[in-house]
Amino acid sequence: MAKVIVGMSGGVDSSVTAYLLKNQGYEVEGVSFILYEARLKKTFTGCCSIEAINDAKRTAEQLGVKHTAIDLRDEFMEKVIEPFIEAYSRGITPNPCILCNTHIKFPYLLKTADEKGAEFIATGHYARVGNELDNSKFKIQNSNQNSLFVTRYSLLKKGIDPKKDQSYVLYVLRQEELSRLKLPLGEKRKDEVREIARTLNLPAAKRPESQEICFIEDRNYFKFLEHLSELKEGPIIDVKTGNILGSHKGLHLYTIGQRKRLGIATGKPLFVTKIDPSKNTIYVGPQEAAMMNEFVVKDVNWLIPKDSYEFIVTSNEKSFRATVKVRSTMKDEPATVLILNEKAARVIYDEPQWAPAPGQSAVFYDGDIVIGGGIISAFC
Repeated sequence: MAKVIVGMSGGVDSSVTAYLLKNQGYEVEGVSFILYEARLKKTFTGCCSIEAINDAKRTAEQLGVKHTAIDLRDEFMEKVIEPFIEAYSRGITPNPCILCNTHIKFPYLLKTADEKGAEFIATGHYARVGNELDNSKFKIQNSNQNSLFVTRYSLLKKGIDPKKDQSYVLYVLRQEELSRLKLPLGEKRKDEVREIARTLNLPAAKRPESQEICFIEDRNYFKFLEHLSELKEGPIIDVKTGNILGSHKGLHLYTIGQRKRLGIATGKPLFVTKIDPSKNTIYVGPQEAAMMNEFVVKDVNWLIPKDSYEFIVTSNEKSFRATVKVRSTMKDEPATVLILNEKAARVIYDEPQWAPAPGQSAVFYDGDIVIGGGIISAFC
């Protein structure tokens, strides 16, 4: 019987994941990570709260599986919290879930699996892992389409529930992790998962939906940053006229596309269109000024090897057609992805998109398949 280590946050998704895998015949062991202790309240917050970890423990007991909690507070502070704060101080909008998946959740799930002799790891993400190309438009260059590519590479795919698909935050995974990853919720919809939890009377059945940033209990990251960052005021400038409209309270309190909390009254809605850390300046403008159709992406992680499909070659530049999303909640939209080098690409949308922000991720799709993705670094 194959063994699987399930990351259990205490929420409904990871609890049902553990149940489904045990029901499929796996030897399941749950692990919870203690990630963050709030400096002000001196309590564990969000999915790493004491209450959540106790729920995970109770769920494991109810399911008859082993459970352990691992203290990763120092690692989480170094790899997620500090980069999160530092990025905002430079006018960049980071995604802490992606930082966590890259440096904490999946590396330590894999480490735990190796230590406990488990073949697989699992989480409650709504996404799928498979080997089939489905109806991919990419042409496999190897003469035997069913051998080299399909057997050597695991593919990350969207979950079947479009409202819950979480493939966006998983684009950072490596083949080492994908090849051992089980995602049973990828084939289910959220209402099905909640019904399973209710039927089993799991402790998590009545828990509310997980919040966007797990370590910020009230979802107010502006308040969180006010306590942890140095305030440095600067001008807010109209991007159209160059006029100073007011002053901001610190770059870390603003993000591209933001409308609220600007503290200026002009009689018309204005949005943050640019953040310039070199001048400590916020630029604002009308909604259309925050629409962008071209930007550069760095630190690209390719989930499909680039030599496994044909590129469009124009003027010695390689590019391919894909759909791209720059926020987890948006629909991926048609674009051309131009390869700049091994770790960088330029995204050119067919139509301008709302407020892509430096620090956020752009993820490339071929239908349901995740091709790769990276961090938005500059506008063109």
